[in-house]
Amino acid sequence: MECYVCAPISDLPTQHGTDTMQFSAILDTVVRAGDGWQAQVSEDWLQGRSAFGGLQAALAWRAMRELAPADWSLRTLQTTFVAPVPAGTLRIAAQVLRTGKNALQIEARLLDGDATLCLLVGVFGAARASAVALAPTQPAIEAQAPRSFPFIAGLTPNFTQHFEANWLHGGFPYSGSTDPQQVIELSLRDQATVEAGHVLAMTDFVPPVALSMFREPVAGSSLTWMVELLRDRYDDLALSRWRVDARMLAARDGYTEQDVMLWGPRGEPVALSRQCMVVFG
Repeated sequence: MECYVCAPISDLPTQHGTDTMQFSAILDTVVRAGDGWQAQVSEDWLQGRSAFGGLQAALAWRAMRELAPADWSLRTLQTTFVAPVPAGTLRIAAQVLRTGKNALQIEARLLDGDATLCLLVGVFGAARASAVALAPTQPAIEAQAPRSFPFIAGLTPNFTQHFEANWLHGGFPYSGSTDPQQVIELSLRDQATVEAGHVLAMTDFVPPVALSMFREPVAGSSLTWMVELLRDRYDDLALSRWRVDARMLAARDGYTEQDVMLWGPRGEPVALSRQCMVVFG
């Protein structure tokens, strides 16, 4: 993840880009190519110099999906962001690491030539009967008046034009906030049946909470990301009015730890994640 916002945001009008590709259209560019896959990343899905991290994960998931049984769901995904993923044609390699009775581990790499740009390990699992069941409950929040996060070409990251985001709690990037928590109402501008790739994108939308504590622009990037999915189907969900609860847990020496809980439009728990990030300031 490169610089999330290039300058402080004020009350400026929202703009929308042209010649854009919806998220589902980008996922559909993943096709077999030789002994791997390839995909097309358009400029409108960049985040600074690199493709949006949620898109990187979703493209890898689409390739992994072809190696897993159709009725096995993605349960957890571990990602290491190694280097920027530019716009253009992207190579994807994926291989099964181990197949068990109920779980399958798959490694995927996003490649530039032989160089690894992003390394991922996904675990797909079959549903099993269990006496243990616990579903998190969406907590109530003291909501502020919703503040719309605008897309402003050249100011906010390109990929944000595909989302409608309203801050319900916490500060915008570079607002000088002291609050380590953010709550965002989030919609994805796409017409598609929801699948795990969309969930990955929604989970990764939130910027580093640490950036809200600065008053001047600084660069920030993600190093590692783990996301755990709490459902085995998503086609009953709409792509509007999800809720993202983000919290910065710790920060020291320029490294921050942040977790996210993603709730569906009816308040159902969908995913949780943890990221290690760096901020250059």
